[in-house]
Amino acid sequence: MCDLVLRSKCLNHFNFSFTCNNNNLILINNSLFLRIESHSSTRNTHICKGRKLNDSGSGTGADVIIVGAGVAGSALAYTLAKDGRRVHVIEKDLRVPNRINGELLQPGGYIKLKELGLEDCLDQIDAQQVLGYILYKDRENIKLPYPLENYHADVAGRSFHNGRFIQRLREKTKALPCVQMNEGTVTSLLWKDNKTVIGVQYKSKDGKEHKAYAPLTIVCDGCFSKLRHSLCHPKVEVPSCFVGLILENCQLPFENHGHVILANPSPILFYRISSTEVRCLVDIPGQKVPPIGNGKMANFLKTMVAPQIPAELHDAFISAIDTENIRIMPNGYMPAEPIPTPGALLIGDAFNMRHPLTGGGMTVALSDIVVLRDLLKPLTDLNDVDSLCKCLGSFYILRKPLASTINTLAGALYIVFSASSDQASNELREACFDYLSLGTIFSSGPMALLSGLNPRPLSLVLHFFAVAIYGVGRLLFPFPSFRCTWIGARLILCAFGIIFPIIRDEGVRQMFFPATVPEFYRSPSAR
Repeated sequence: MCDLVLRSKCLNHFNFSFTCNNNNLILINNSLFLRIESHSSTRNTHICKGRKLNDSGSGTGADVIIVGAGVAGSALAYTLAKDGRRVHVIEKDLRVPNRINGELLQPGGYIKLKELGLEDCLDQIDAQQVLGYILYKDRENIKLPYPLENYHADVAGRSFHNGRFIQRLREKTKALPCVQMNEGTVTSLLWKDNKTVIGVQYKSKDGKEHKAYAPLTIVCDGCFSKLRHSLCHPKVEVPSCFVGLILENCQLPFENHGHVILANPSPILFYRISSTEVRCLVDIPGQKVPPIGNGKMANFLKTMVAPQIPAELHDAFISAIDTENIRIMPNGYMPAEPIPTPGALLIGDAFNMRHPLTGGGMTVALSDIVVLRDLLKPLTDLNDVDSLCKCLGSFYILRKPLASTINTLAGALYIVFSASSDQASNELREACFDYLSLGTIFSSGPMALLSGLNPRPLSLVLHFFAVAIYGVGRLLFPFPSFRCTWIGARLILCAFGIIFPIIRDEGVRQMFFPATVPEFYRSPSAR
């Protein structure tokens, strides 16, 4: 295989891709690459002819070990196997998952899913199209459509049962001849000289211990990962918990839209996950929530939450509480702080988490998979440690524009949308609602960021401070007073206090100036 990789710094702000004959121009997060592939390659990039892995559980002969077969793990396994890699997937439980997260895929994530050739996994699971959001405040509402005018007709968000989607991904992945998927619990990473990861040790369902070896181990075992501690600096925070319910046989006020209620003390979400079911997620700040068993949670939902939701959903909401099928999920936040490790990589929620209010987790994971796929393609031999390390180092930088945009927006919006006893914070909340109500670029710009269609952190910062300045203008118009001027000054300070800690965690240089980081230019060419 002959691969040539070129970059053009002058094209940083363009977002396009096209193919001409055998020459492929691709864009990875604002970097342009030209790949020229020879058809005389010895590695078939679509099938693993003669390279099928055995099913004995020994795990020998794999090019890549993937820990976890959720959305990220299954999609990654399929993608690498289609490129001719022999992939060994180890998942602790291959039954259909039953979760209340990972149910909304933003349009940007759907585009990545199509790019990976996995969009058909949304078929036959009763997935629902999502065209935007309805934002409620004090019984007023505004419609915030996704800016999809310049995209193909099928590009939109999708909402669904998480478990059904994961099972479809697993089925499609297992159908490839070079994928071995085992059920087992990975207990530890295997190290060489305490520096390089060479595989994993895991316990199969029958209790037997196994060791699996590969030149690259990718850990994507979710938000409760037990393997991340040696591969990153985990600083996990839990700002709130989601209480999940399913409303049956009811109509949303605006179908094909997510509904966000700016409630007290924090937001409430409604979105359809099947033709007969609507998911409700009630956010409760902090880690302490009313217990379910003694009826305190039901009482809290009926007395504190029910009066704040749209009247059209009230009866279905009360019925869902009475079924006692209430689920609780902690909302984790963890910035990506990797420890560069030869032979190993983190991806998905095991690596990076943001508040799920904006539903950006799967979009970030699928985008990361596209970036990693394009970086690994030139490598014909993953045992080339130097080239592999350069590739993994580049991954951490090239993922930043989209990931940091979605992460920062999720964290900032959650704080802004939550009620507060501080008057400046409440003014910022009011300003955000009114700013989005202006329409045109004032709503389409933020929605492009939220949907993953515009991975530009600078655009996010500009819109965020435009909201703050708009809020000050509302206070000072038509005649400024000392009190309003003081609240306006505190509002600006509040905006700084919200967004800058998140930007600091993401990394200012990597977020806004990735081209100044040496790893940006170190993706390997084939040898």
